[in-house]
Amino acid sequence: MTDGLPMPRRLLAIGALCCGTALIIIDGAVATVALPTIARDLHVDQSAVVAVVTVYQLTLVMLLLPFAGLGDRIGLKRMYQIGQLVFTVATILCFFAKSLPFLLVVRVMQAGGAAAALSVSSALIRQVYPSQQLGRGLGINSVIVSSSAAAAPTIGGLVLAVAPWPWVFASAVPFAILSLFLGRALPVSKPRDTRFDVLGAIMCAAMFGLVIGGLESAVHGDSPVVSAAIVLTGALIGVFFVRRERHEADPILPIDLLARPVLALSVVGAYTAFIASMTLLLSTPFRLAQAGFTPAQIGAAIAPWPLTNMIVAPLAGWLSDRIPAGILGGIGMAISITALLLLAFMPPDPGWFDVAWRMALCGSGFGTFLPPNARLIIGSAPRERAAAAGGLVSTVRLVGQTTGATLVAALLAAGIGAGRIPAFVAATLALVAGLCSLARLRPSIRNPQKEEVAEQVSTLKQAR
Repeated sequence: MTDGLPMPRRLLAIGALCCGTALIIIDGAVATVALPTIARDLHVDQSAVVAVVTVYQLTLVMLLLPFAGLGDRIGLKRMYQIGQLVFTVATILCFFAKSLPFLLVVRVMQAGGAAAALSVSSALIRQVYPSQQLGRGLGINSVIVSSSAAAAPTIGGLVLAVAPWPWVFASAVPFAILSLFLGRALPVSKPRDTRFDVLGAIMCAAMFGLVIGGLESAVHGDSPVVSAAIVLTGALIGVFFVRRERHEADPILPIDLLARPVLALSVVGAYTAFIASMTLLLSTPFRLAQAGFTPAQIGAAIAPWPLTNMIVAPLAGWLSDRIPAGILGGIGMAISITALLLLAFMPPDPGWFDVAWRMALCGSGFGTFLPPNARLIIGSAPRERAAAAGGLVSTVRLVGQTTGATLVAALLAAGIGAGRIPAFVAATLALVAGLCSLARLRPSIRNPQKEEVAEQVSTLKQAR
């Protein structure tokens, strides 16, 4: 197989992936701004309309790994294009929603298409870019994700200022059409002639859905007994699922990849880093509101985080092609920990600049950590398992962000979520991520002995 696509086809493929990622991230987050308007127009309670966002996120988490496995079987390009097509159709259907149940069904369909596309996007990035430029490609993808998430509320607000709420969803359709058109340039990978584990896919979706759904129901005030029962059921399914996956040749949950210490440390580091970043980003508006900031001022104070990330992330991706991810990750988390502690000890009545420069410093730290970490996970996996590694990266990001949101809700319910505590919690999590990153520099982990590799391969073959 050739190393990357030739120019100019590579640019067209990059454009397709960037447009596809942007539309999925924007359409997933833009609904948040429209929730009050949707509740009013559809005559439903505000507590009920929140499901428009949560059902999207939960469906994404449930389907990413199963669709990554399916993408290996039917081909990465085909899986990506099918996902984009389903997402586009569902986005158009959102425009015709006249009731909350119909809108929720369409949002599930949207999330299914998004999961299909996101599950293989990282594997496609690996095929589009030459191996020596993989970090650069993942850095650009990280910029698209962060900038799209930052732009979504602004886009939603502008659309609502001039049009009814269905146009908030329809605004993503041009991106979808452009992505489908440019997607013809994506590389065609040969499908793998292996059996797709349907039961494993169902168990994977049930495990994530029940555990995350149960935790969210608990923090939103539902019956603690019922919530605990839901989480316990998901955990039990997870135990049987993991045991079953250990004996699969091509597991839905990539246990074969997690058996490698360098990848396991990278996954744990990414998970804790995403929890830390989401904990701070979601708790800061409550803290600033108590300090007298208006909503516009809060947005302006937080904006330096994604803006700095847009600059630092591609630079970190470029450097990760030359410098070990363990070093870059350690530096990134050291910067983040410093910034988080500075945010924790911020004056009780801060001005805009007091918050902004600290947020910029924090964003640069996470921007230095995440692209090299993703590059290590995807680049270290065998090429035939690239889709599984990419699905793992996306799943860890979404589960980490969901865990962070649940943690903030719990801290707010306990009455300690609008002060310094979330910043201290985030700093502790960032420390764990930094230690995981530095641990990867150990020669025995970064470059295991040939005997260890042979033993791991032999063990996996016997298990299969």
